[in-house]
Amino acid sequence: MLEATKLTKKYGSFTALNALNLSVKQGDIFCLLGANGAGKSTTINLFLNFIEPTEGLATINSLDVTLHSKETKQLLSYIPENLMLYPNLTGLENLDFFCGLGGKNYSKEQLEELLKQSGLQVDFIHKRVSSYSKGMRQKVGIALASAREASVLLLDEPTSGLDPKASNEFSELLLDMKDKGVATLMATHDLFRAKATGTHIGIMKEGVLIHQVEANSISLPELEELYLETMKLSQTVSS
Repeated sequence: MLEATKLTKKYGSFTALNALNLSVKQGDIFCLLGANGAGKSTTINLFLNFIEPTEGLATINSLDVTLHSKETKQLLSYIPENLMLYPNLTGLENLDFFCGLGGKNYSKEQLEELLKQSGLQVDFIHKRVSSYSKGMRQKVGIALASAREASVLLLDEPTSGLDPKASNEFSELLLDMKDKGVATLMATHDLFRAKATGTHIGIMKEGVLIHQVEANSISLPELEELYLETMKLSQTVSS
C-alpha cells in the first residue's frame, strides 16, 4: 500500500531524506524511530504530498502521490502530533463535519457508534472538544479514519504527551485498524510502543534509514541497544 523508492528530499545543500527505500503492506504497522531531524516527519509529509521529493518516488496503492494527489489522499487518514479539531464543536460535530468534507454522510447514531468504537467515553461524545484531553482528540482521529474507510494511516508522533493509559488505548486502536487490513506508517520516539504495536521497525539517522527489523525478531532491550548504538554513531559522524 505504501512504497518509497530512492525517495530523497533536499533543501539546498541539506539532505533531509536520502534515498529511502521502504514498503508497508496491508495490515503492517511500520514504526519509524530516530532523533529529531532524522527524516521521520519528512517521510510522512512526502507521502502526504505536503512537500515534493527532490528525487525518487512515493506511492500509495501503486499511485505516485505527486501525480495522483487527490486519489491517494482519498485512501488515507493522517493523525499528527496535535490533531486540529474545532474546539467549539463537539466530538460528534467535528466527526460529522470532516466526514462531510470527504463525501461521507452518516446518521447521528452511526457517528456515535464510530466514536464509541474508537474508545471515546460516551459522556464526552456531545461535549465540546475544548474540554477534551489529547488522547480523546486522537480517538476522534481514529474514528475519522474508520469513517473514511482509510486503507492507509499516517501518524506523526501520535502518542507524544499521552499518559501511559491513553498511549496503551491508542495502541489497541491501531491493532484494531491492523486487523482490518489498514497499512500504518508511524513516526515515533516511543521504543516501547514501537515494539509492542509495530510489525516492522526502522531506525533513521540524518535522513538515512539505517536499520529495518521485524518487531517480533528483536526484544525490547535489543531494540534499545540498537537504537542507542545508532544514535552514538550519529553523534560520532556529526562531530
